[in-house]
Amino acid sequence: MDTADQLASVGTFQVLKLPLGFIRVLEWLFAIFAFATCGGYSGQLRVSVDCMEKASSNLSLGIDFTYPFRLYQVSFEAPACEGMRRERFFLNGDYSSSAEFFVTIAVFAFLYSLVATVVYIFFQNKYRENSRGPLIDFVVTVVFSFMWLVSSSAWAKALSDVKTATDPEEVQLLISACKDQTNRCSSVQEPRWSGLNTSVAFGFLNFVLWAGNIWFVFKETGWHKGGSRFAGGASEKQAGTFNQQAYNQGSLDQAGGFSNQPSEYSQVGGPTSYSNQM
Repeated sequence: MDTADQLASVGTFQVLKLPLGFIRVLEWLFAIFAFATCGGYSGQLRVSVDCMEKASSNLSLGIDFTYPFRLYQVSFEAPACEGMRRERFFLNGDYSSSAEFFVTIAVFAFLYSLVATVVYIFFQNKYRENSRGPLIDFVVTVVFSFMWLVSSSAWAKALSDVKTATDPEEVQLLISACKDQTNRCSSVQEPRWSGLNTSVAFGFLNFVLWAGNIWFVFKETGWHKGGSRFAGGASEKQAGTFNQQAYNQGSLDQAGGFSNQPSEYSQVGGPTSYSNQM
């Protein structure tokens, strides 16, 4: 029983129990996790600037940064260790393109998975009226598989660069007071990366889901069904040819047996006729 017969017999909502619908639901769910863990991130690092003049020291200098990680716009004020004077500094780097690209793919994948699931459940007959619906579904699935791979790889590289740019040891090199050996600078708190590491993992997991779903979507297209009919027709034609050859061989055997009988009869009858003449 093919997928269409199963849907007709057990009900439309049962499509969620089939690989085609079940994987779409997983794609929808994991897309939410991907853009939520990346787009909703905010981190903080802290460094300590211990000046020779204790009055101007700052032992817990906090620096906050968030998505989309335009770090060159993140500023902070650090003591100059010259009286009460303070200096403004900026972090280095702009990693917004990779982060926004990743979140954009996740949002569009979420929307398409939601729409596709609704179509599978409520508009299954229209989806299967002709090959256009499954064909569009197949092409979009292939495109999203490729985009998930590209965006996840780009975001993984950008995340590595963000970790380097926000390392407290690297930030200390930006502060002029830390370059003076009479002052002491140290790391107090590093950013927590568990959320962003999870977003990268969800990105590659989405790629696996979408790539794996290509086969199940392809089975709904006319290409697969046409190939199945062609293979079935070729098998039937081969079986018919074999039966015809067997029938012809049997006919030849029967003809050969019949033609041998007069020959035997003539061999037996020949000597009998000769004896009568004698």
